[in-house]
Amino acid sequence: MEELKKSDFYFDLPEELIAQDPLEDRSSSRLLVLDKDTGKMEHHVFKDILDFLHEGDCLVLNNTKVIPARLMGVKADTGATIEVLLLKRRENDIWETLVKPGKKARPGAVISFGDGILTGKVLDIVEEGNRLIQFSYEGIFEEVLDRLGEMPLPPYITHKLQDKNRYQTVYAKYEGSAAAPTAGLHFTKELLAEVEEKGVKIAYVTLHVGLGTFRPVKEENVLEHHMHSEFYQVTPEAAELINSTKAAGGRVICVGTTSCRTIESAANEEGKVIPGCDNTEIFIYPGYRFKVLDNLITNFHLPESTLIMLVSALAGKEHVLAAYKTAIDMKYRFFSFGDAMFITNLKN
Repeated sequence: MEELKKSDFYFDLPEELIAQDPLEDRSSSRLLVLDKDTGKMEHHVFKDILDFLHEGDCLVLNNTKVIPARLMGVKADTGATIEVLLLKRRENDIWETLVKPGKKARPGAVISFGDGILTGKVLDIVEEGNRLIQFSYEGIFEEVLDRLGEMPLPPYITHKLQDKNRYQTVYAKYEGSAAAPTAGLHFTKELLAEVEEKGVKIAYVTLHVGLGTFRPVKEENVLEHHMHSEFYQVTPEAAELINSTKAAGGRVICVGTTSCRTIESAANEEGKVIPGCDNTEIFIYPGYRFKVLDNLITNFHLPESTLIMLVSALAGKEHVLAAYKTAIDMKYRFFSFGDAMFITNLKN
């Protein structure tokens, strides 16, 4: 296979097209429908997705829940301001975190949050300079976090989020993500009910999205990029729904790159999804052969990111970059709070 270059996935995005705020009505985003084989495009509103889903299809949703993982604290001895981002729970009250500024958080440092409602002691420095912090508090950690924490919005969103729930899907269930599975943000409860009424099955899987999802690809040779690890779980019920859909000739349609990475990680070489939980570092780029996924609902991604590479694996780099150019010309909104794309076969 020829070398894949990071620069092959570059496109120029005007800053004003980065959506800073969610729309009032989730399902009124725009929807660019792209034929993965021909590159043909159609332009719709997201709620029109119903017209493209057929009885016997299976929609796969990631029901992870974003935790309000950004904490602003002060160093107990000096009063210096410190920002802590919770990345991964290691055990009980010990978390792997990202701390800014790091030089003020040496092992032994104590950080106080919310006038001492929560305190954290830095235990160790681990890979990439992340800190292991042991937290102390009274009551239930999740409730303390809900009081003190803020949603960890991506770095390209500069506006303050007025309503925490808008960076959460309506079906979010299991806490553990540092970022939202954003393709799912377009669905309302009403739209999901209409999807089911149409005879479309809905399978819920869980993948806890890490901040590594925003980590830029630094190597020019894409194959040298090391993917971050994320925890996923596929229940026996979800695996059965997906496998029976495939067996009956239906389509498996993933909502978001995280659902896609989950089922592709959980599938065996025969394309059967095996239930269970594990950590995945799957990296999907052009040349990848999809084992389960047929179609994908996704947002518009950053230039040179692992996510635009995943989308290009499904629809081809040329088709994807042409669609992105059209989206830019037509002033589609990009990234987490932006518009959506449905990659499918228009003849089906």
